[in-house]
Amino acid sequence: MDRPTLAGILRTHGSSYRSSHALSPTQARAWRAIVDCRTAALGGVRERCANCGAERHVWRSCRNRHCPQCQTRAKEAWRAARLREVLPVPYAHWVFTLPHALNPLAIRHPRWLYGALFDSAAATLLELAANPRWLGAVPGFSLVLHTWSQDLRMHLHVHALITCGGLDAEGRWRTPARGTRFLFPVQAASKVFRGKLLTRLDAAHRSGELADDPSAAPGAWQARRRALLAHDWVVYAKPPPGGPAQVLDYLARYTHRVALSNDRLLGCDAGQVRLRVRDNQTGGKRTVSLPTDTFIGRFLRHVLPAGFKRLRHYGLLACGHKRARLAAARVALQTPAPQPAVIEAAADFLARVSGEDPRCCPHCGVGRWHTVEIVMARRYDPPAPAPRCRDGPP
Repeated sequence: MDRPTLAGILRTHGSSYRSSHALSPTQARAWRAIVDCRTAALGGVRERCANCGAERHVWRSCRNRHCPQCQTRAKEAWRAARLREVLPVPYAHWVFTLPHALNPLAIRHPRWLYGALFDSAAATLLELAANPRWLGAVPGFSLVLHTWSQDLRMHLHVHALITCGGLDAEGRWRTPARGTRFLFPVQAASKVFRGKLLTRLDAAHRSGELADDPSAAPGAWQARRRALLAHDWVVYAKPPPGGPAQVLDYLARYTHRVALSNDRLLGCDAGQVRLRVRDNQTGGKRTVSLPTDTFIGRFLRHVLPAGFKRLRHYGLLACGHKRARLAAARVALQTPAPQPAVIEAAADFLARVSGEDPRCCPHCGVGRWHTVEIVMARRYDPPAPAPRCRDGPP
């Protein structure tokens, strides 16, 4: 039996789900892109083998960042570009997590809360790094937003890959005061992170920016604030055991994809979707079953607001002065500049990642495909529009 795909689940159960759930404009666009990806809906080409005459259709990809079938080449290009920026120093992998008490706010105001999470985590790292007690310099780091857990629940956090060291005001490379691989204590980072985000939350509340916050009423606001202050916010940090390349490999799985890949879908029958997830207790894998509507609804919660950037760079890697600061860091570290990037042809890339040459006919094994017809995208008749809502989940 063929394993299910996200696109197949949306095609099969889409009408039922949409009849009882409203989609935001961004969710509707992502839905349509995923369903149409690599089908006649987007058009493509008809190819013929020059040797045996076999024919095939090659349909276009949607290139939507929420589609599990797309973005492999973009992901590889991103990873290669980040590896060229890696400096010959130790790195640390940090994770900043928001308490689940803020999940309802993320549903109503995802753009605001995701932005506040980025800003607060980045400001925490820069402030602690500027303190001579810990570093007294500007490090380089990248943040990647994740909004999901393995079973697609809301779990808001950012991953950071940060240099254990930085450039000081005189252009010298400084190493951490407590050791080459120790930046700052996570307890201090947790308190600073919590304070910065709560300060932003209070200011937005006073200004009326979050008027339809589910906890906007005075009593609910104070209750949530007490809950947010009741425990330390989770901040996790450790040196990556395999070096920065290992963390980049992990992050690259999600930089150009959201929530899940098709290989984690095990089955879809009897109104249930079976999903493979990580077992945090044993370190292995286990299977969970979700009602189809629950599975679709959870996935749609992770559709990002239109135009929102979920990969951001700070410090030495900030876009405005990255080239100059990286050059200064290499001078201070006495390391040469990286070699110019080699641009790989699409066919060569596909042959490398799949192990098969896509230009070679699999039927005869010797012929090459050539295009004989350009197939235009078919006319798309959209379903009846659902009620529109904000950029949150239905």
